[in-house]
Amino acid sequence: MTLPTLGIDVAKATLAVVLLLANRTYRKEFANTASGHASLLAWLAHHARGQFVHAALEAPGVYGEDVALALHQAGHTVSVVNPATIAAYAHSQGARTKTDAADAALIARYCQKEQPAAWPPPAPEVRELRALVRQRQALLEMRQQEANRLSDGAPPASVRSVLTAHGEFLDEQIAGLEQQIDQHIDDHDELKRQRDLMTSIKGVGRRAASDLLGEIGDLRSFSNARELVAYAGMNPREFRSGSSVHKHTRLSKPGNARVRALRSMPALSAIQHNPLVKALRERLVASGKAKMAAVGAAMRKLLQLMYGVVKHHRPFDPHYAGRALAERNAGCAPVPAARPGHKPGRVSGAGVERAAPKALCLETAT
Repeated sequence: MTLPTLGIDVAKATLAVVLLLANRTYRKEFANTASGHASLLAWLAHHARGQFVHAALEAPGVYGEDVALALHQAGHTVSVVNPATIAAYAHSQGARTKTDAADAALIARYCQKEQPAAWPPPAPEVRELRALVRQRQALLEMRQQEANRLSDGAPPASVRSVLTAHGEFLDEQIAGLEQQIDQHIDDHDELKRQRDLMTSIKGVGRRAASDLLGEIGDLRSFSNARELVAYAGMNPREFRSGSSVHKHTRLSKPGNARVRALRSMPALSAIQHNPLVKALRERLVASGKAKMAAVGAAMRKLLQLMYGVVKHHRPFDPHYAGRALAERNAGCAPVPAARPGHKPGRVSGAGVERAAPKALCLETAT
């Protein structure tokens, strides 16, 4: 049975909602406050006659998370949709009106037609970690602004003293937040386990791992590394058409921009210190790829490595792939003597360079 659908356009102070029932459409606006969320739930109970609804809203940052949690806790299905997806749907529908009510109706129709996946709410400890991480990032940006003002020209001594004092105050606040973040992770076993596994990767420090956990939460919520890469918008996007249009491959970008921003510095560090990421970057540059494209590939590789160590519950091992392949090949039947003109498989320290015949080693072929 298809649930009634609810589209929500989230603003800082208000929620524009459209409820689609079998034969009726209802529209209303509520305050984006705790009392407004309670009024929304009461309004839904009245018009949906006790039925649960499938609600959808755009990925809203801080403004929409509370109403999404309120709906989820009341038993409703909630989907949080990428704004780029809604924008593309609006374009496909030829939407010409841009108002809060029109956007809510568009989201409701999208939810009714596409039935997007349900949103899993983050655990309370992840929500708190996210708030701490984002506050630290905001203070870092303020600290950089003050440093820029100090370096721009020669401000008067009175202004310089104010900027210096403010910068020192921000440094103290940042250091205090970093201690809170570390203690918060240490107090929650699963967060601590995932952070320690991620920091076993060369190029990933405590700050980078903590920031990623704050933005994403449990990495195991993704079924595979590709899903995580797509969520961050780090998958490559080709642009080809016919024989004349052939643009450079770029990052797709739709996804969590905060995660992409947090991966850039760890990727540059990994290029210097992580043998796998360094080799990847050198191979791509040698093949003619642009240096920034190689950095994007390093960001993607680092995210895949972080997912791998968390999923498999083991610290990073740069020789794992070669050793696993060697162990698999050790259980295979021996390769027969080479026939004239036939080149047998060669084995190096990194594994098999030329695969053995499939009939002799089925595991190698899988």
